Amino acid sequence: MALKSMTGFGEGCASSEGIQVVAELSSVNRKQLDITVNLPRNLITLDAQVQRLVRGAFSRGRISGIVRVEAEDGFAGRVVVDQKLAAAYVGELRKSAAALNLSDDLAAETIARLPGVVTVEQNNLDADHVGNVLETALKSALESLTGMRLAEGAALEKDLRERIDQLGAVVEIVSGLSEGVVAAYREKLLQRLEEAGLNELAEDERVIKEVALFADRCDISEELVRLRSHLKQFDELLRSDEPVGRTLDFLCQELFREINTIGSKANEVEITRHVVAFKTELERIREQVQNVE
Repeated sequence: MALKSMTGFGEGCASSEGIQVVAELSSVNRKQLDITVNLPRNLITLDAQVQRLVRGAFSRGRISGIVRVEAEDGFAGRVVVDQKLAAAYVGELRKSAAALNLSDDLAAETIARLPGVVTVEQNNLDADHVGNVLETALKSALESLTGMRLAEGAALEKDLRERIDQLGAVVEIVSGLSEGVVAAYREKLLQRLEEAGLNELAEDERVIKEVALFADRCDISEELVRLRSHLKQFDELLRSDEPVGRTLDFLCQELFREINTIGSKANEVEITRHVVAFKTELERIREQVQNVE
């Protein structure tokens, strides 16, 4: 099963007995599940039903949307004009126009734009009947949204797999380079002793101890084992049927911690260069993971 992205859009529509319900949903990334779907004021009691349906479909992301209820002929309400308020506007505006010596060019269109003059009131609706139609429309919107999230999730999965393979290749390169670090250090130390004319110290206990201490300090075998384990877990999670975004984010943190330790312990320029490359690619992965459900 492909990963689910947290970004998408879906629309659903359903009709029954003279009414039509249109549901539009969009989603973006968020650590938790946050749902904000606007319903007509006289149908606010259906919010619990909307929340239940959305929570049954998704576990993460900010889901926002709107539900519109219309008559099948396209309108389910009436236009109300507050004539008293309009008259009050006209009276005060004409006074101001006269005081400022302005022309009186008030028209119905101008008055209609004034706040509160024209409102639309929806007809009384049977919440139970609307609830059944709403459920059908919302399920259709959720299915459409899920399809879009899966499509983008598939693209994310492909990108993440390629990047994880690159990290695995870097780990093996670093592993190979680490094997020669202690031998190179011993060689360099002996060369310095030779240049200083102290060849007889080559087998000195203090020199042997110094090489042993260095080997212990720069040993990154444990970090390499954990890196391989984390990368394997990452790959397995990409095949999971469950939401894995939080777990992948945690693994990114652990991968960074291990590679950072390797960078601190490995006293070798070439290893440091690969550590930087690993961190750069890991940061790109972490950014992608932020959008995985």
